Amino acid sequence: MAKMLEVIEIETAAAPDWAVIWLHGLGADGSDFVPVVPELGLDGLPGGRFIFPHAPEMPVTCNGGYVMPAWYDIISLAPESRRIDEAGIVTSRAAIRALIEREKGRGMAVDRIFLAGFSQGGAVAYTTALTHPERLAGIIALSTYLPCEALVEREAGTANQDLPVFAGHGSEDDVVSPVLGEKARDFVRQRGHAVEWHEYPMPHSVCLEEIQEVGVWLRRQLAP
Repeated sequence: MAKMLEVIEIETAAAPDWAVIWLHGLGADGSDFVPVVPELGLDGLPGGRFIFPHAPEMPVTCNGGYVMPAWYDIISLAPESRRIDEAGIVTSRAAIRALIEREKGRGMAVDRIFLAGFSQGGAVAYTTALTHPERLAGIIALSTYLPCEALVEREAGTANQDLPVFAGHGSEDDVVSPVLGEKARDFVRQRGHAVEWHEYPMPHSVCLEEIQEVGVWLRRQLAP
């Protein structure tokens, strides 16, 4: 059984009936996206629970073996491709699945749980959601990519074959090339997913406009 990750939790109201598990990027921690919650514009919705896990620390090859919070090891940061540790992605997927199971144990319906992530966290969110055996609510993929298409093709079931996706990327991103974001977008579209794609004039980051559009998308997914 995967070790339970330490998390930061924010509930927007009592008795939340939907949840977002939001994964940070390489070298950050769970606090990184806590400030976006009030910017999403979700007033008036039923209560939700935001869960911001902290990635474990590990040596990262592309950063000279420096130990930092990471969801998996990255061997190469080539602009239009990545060499990654697939076993590390599988380990992180198991840790996120454990968080999903914990939410189920607290009474949360699986199809009310969104997976969100930025950069490396988004790569894990994509992989976990697309291969999860139970129906989830959707994917929020920010400035990210799909690290291992073969893993998804090998292990994707029918439960999430048409899961809705919000994907946003900076047109000036020099860390995760927009080409990689577009490749992930096209891959999931070809598999039958409704992908809402947004591009912003920014580097490897998020912006207020993007966060507000995530909020609009969330409202639409949570509509009765």
